[in-house]
Amino acid sequence: TESKHRRCGGDLKTKSTELGSAVTGSPLTAVLPASTTGKKSIVLSSETRKELAKQARVAKEERKAQIDERHKYLVSRLADGIGLSEQQVEEAIISDDKFQLIEQFFAPSGLKKLLFFYQDVFQQKSNASLRSDGSTNSLLQKKLFITMGSTEDFTGTCAFFLRTSDKVITASNVSQEVNFGIFDCTKGNILQGLEFFLSQIMIPALKSQQNWGAVKEGLKNSQIQDFLYSVDKFVGTLSSSRQNIEDKIQLTKVDVDIYVSNLQNPSDYITAG
Repeated sequence: TESKHRRCGGDLKTKSTELGSAVTGSPLTAVLPASTTGKKSIVLSSETRKELAKQARVAKEERKAQIDERHKYLVSRLADGIGLSEQQVEEAIISDDKFQLIEQFFAPSGLKKLLFFYQDVFQQKSNASLRSDGSTNSLLQKKLFITMGSTEDFTGTCAFFLRTSDKVITASNVSQEVNFGIFDCTKGNILQGLEFFLSQIMIPALKSQQNWGAVKEGLKNSQIQDFLYSVDKFVGTLSSSRQNIEDKIQLTKVDVDIYVSNLQNPSDYITAG
């Protein structure tokens, strides 16, 4: 009976190993003992890492093959605005898992905006082992990436493209149908970035604009003048609010013992109040 149990146990162990190999296509990866926090650190096998790297290379080559004059226009604007080379920008774009958002932006009646963040992010060292619990060696590095603007904290520079119509974006109309801008919030200072963007970029552009569509007489029109006055007033309020926050009240430590030691009876407390 004992030998039978040992034999069954060995068979189960062998089958388990075979099943794991069949699922992963490689020998089972080691599962380390649970830590005191209850997490398990699973080191990916070298075969799995190689397969992931291969898939990434294939995806990059497919995206690179899709690059046309429309993409090159975006790359050129990003390189000029952020201060990177066009090669660096293109490499960042084709390496991005959200690359498909660019195609959705170009499509007829597609996305109205396309956002790129350029800021410090934790990036894995190239020689670090990949772990399921994220316990790899990492360091802060500047990175350019595509975003919807709703999942990542904004702490650096935002470069944005805005569509002016629902037309399909083509190589011949991309420069007319797409507007580009930069919103700099270095170190997460959003109020200062917004103030600079409005006061140094948007207001001068608006005040130099002659064509206001259906509105006649452009800058001479009372409605346009009221609008520009409101924008100026808003920037002034924004600047005042930012300065109030930055120059916030500083509390000074007070030696309370000096005052408390002089309070002897109830009337002293009433007088002090």
